[in-house]
Amino acid sequence: MHLKTYDDVLELHRNQKKIYARLLTPHRVISTCRINGGLREDINVVLNHQSCEPCNHMGAHTKKIITEPEIYLEQLCSAQGLDSKHCVCLGTAANMNFAAIHKQEFKDLWVLTVATGGVETNAGRAGDPAKFYENYGKWIAKDDTGKLPVPGTINIMIFINKTLSKGALTRAIITATEAKTAVLQELAINSRYSNGLATGTGTDQMAIASKLTGDPELTSSGKHTKLGELIGISVKKAVYETLALQNNLTPMGQRSVKIHIERFGTDKKDMLKNISIYLNDHFAKLLQDNFETLNRDPMVVAAVAALVHLRDKGEVGILPENCMQEIFLSFAMEIALAVSGRLEKTPEYKNKLSENLYDASDKSMLLLIFKALAMGFEDKWKRN
Repeated sequence: MHLKTYDDVLELHRNQKKIYARLLTPHRVISTCRINGGLREDINVVLNHQSCEPCNHMGAHTKKIITEPEIYLEQLCSAQGLDSKHCVCLGTAANMNFAAIHKQEFKDLWVLTVATGGVETNAGRAGDPAKFYENYGKWIAKDDTGKLPVPGTINIMIFINKTLSKGALTRAIITATEAKTAVLQELAINSRYSNGLATGTGTDQMAIASKLTGDPELTSSGKHTKLGELIGISVKKAVYETLALQNNLTPMGQRSVKIHIERFGTDKKDMLKNISIYLNDHFAKLLQDNFETLNRDPMVVAAVAALVHLRDKGEVGILPENCMQEIFLSFAMEIALAVSGRLEKTPEYKNKLSENLYDASDKSMLLLIFKALAMGFEDKWKRN
C-alpha cells in the first residue's frame, strides 16, 4: 500500500508487516542495522518490519535473523521486489499498523520521522546489568538463569530533504536519541532491569537518510540548530503517538501510584497486601474494592511521585544521604494527607510515621509509602 510521496525525495509504503521508504534520489544514510549498516551512500530502501510477536515467539525464521541475517534480509526484500544489497532493515515485535508519521518544516527544510515502538516489557536504562557479552563472534550469557530479554523495541526512521555532512548526520542520531529518551522520561517509563527510569529499550534501532542535493551541506544537527529542533519535535511526536497506539501508554494512563513505584519491586497484589497490614478487615476490603480510585487519584499520585523523585535525587547524590530520612518522612506525610484530605491530622501523621526508621532502600521506601497510604485511607472514612 502506497501511503504517500514526499516531494521528489521518497515514497512511503506499508505492506505485509513492513513499512518502508523507497528513496527516489541518492541519499546519505546512517543506520544501526546489522546488514548494510553504518554510513553509506548506496542505500535506496529504508525498511522497518515486524519480525515476531511480542510474547513467546521464536520460530525458525526468527532464529534465521540471528544465524543467517543476509539470507533473511534477501528473503524479506524479495517478497516486495526490493534489492537487499541496497536496503537497511530494522526489526521489531511492534505492529506496523501502529507506526506514527510526523513531519516538521521550516522554510524549505523538512524532517520526516516514522516510528514504531513497544516498551512495556523491554524498557531499560543505560548502564543496567547486561545479559550477554560477545566473544570472538559468539554471544555468551553472563549467568545461567536462562532468562532472556523479551521483545520490545523503539525503531525510528528519519528522512531529511537536505544534505547533511557526515558529521551532522552522525550528530543527528544523538539528537533523535535524546528526543526519544525525553519521551520516556516524561512518561515515567520504568526500566524492567533496574530500579531506574528507562532511557530506551535493549534493542532500539535507527536509520537516518539525508538527500544528496548538490547544494552546500548542513554542518550541524544539534539542539541549537533549526534542523536539530525539527528532528527533536518530529521524533518526540512520533514516539509519543506510537507508544500510545502500541502499548496504550499515554500521560493520563501513567497517572498511577502503582506505575510510579513498581520499579522498586511491587505490583498491585503486593501493594494491597502490604497496605492492608495497617488496616482492619473492613478497611482492607474497602481498599481492595476501590484500589483504582486510590491508585489514580491525582493528588495521591502527585505526592507519591514527589517522594520517588526525591529518592532518585538522593540516589545520585544531589540530596545528601543524612537528610533523606527527614525528607522521606515529610513527603510520606504529604501522601497520607493527599489520601485523607484531613489537614488537622498533620501532627498525628508525622508522629506515627516517625515511629520507624526508614532509609532510601527500595524495600524501606515502599514500606513507608504503604504505611502512609493506609493511614490516609483509614482516616478518609473514619471519623473520630
